[in-house]
Amino acid sequence: MEETVNGEPRVLATDAAVAFLREIRRDHPDVLFHQSGGCCDGSSPMLYPTGDYIVGDGDVKLGEVDGVPVYISRSQFEVWKHTQLILDVVPGRGGMFSLDNGRERRFLTRSRVFGGDEACLIPGAAS
Repeated sequence: MEETVNGEPRVLATDAAVAFLREIRRDHPDVLFHQSGGCCDGSSPMLYPTGDYIVGDGDVKLGEVDGVPVYISRSQFEVWKHTQLILDVVPGRGGMFSLDNGRERRFLTRSRVFGGDEACLIPGAAS
């Protein structure tokens, strides 16, 4: 699976999300994102210590954000494969098992369809 579509990365992050990620990495340097498929925490990007989440054959690597790999389940990828994911940060509580929990901010996934209106991009998004 290519980590780009027509030269565009499958996953990006806003500057605020990268800054928040770097803050968390001061406490947990080796982490990975997995895009949740629903259930208890909705469809939030979950941030785990690398040793606490086993990436399986059913997971697809979308790319990396600030050197951190981002995965999604293969079944969810099939639904979202035409969509660029943009990790952002908003006020609130993170997912129960995600490292953003308890920090009064949480990661949030925004998206846009590849080849869609560029006005949908988040200002300040960094790859």
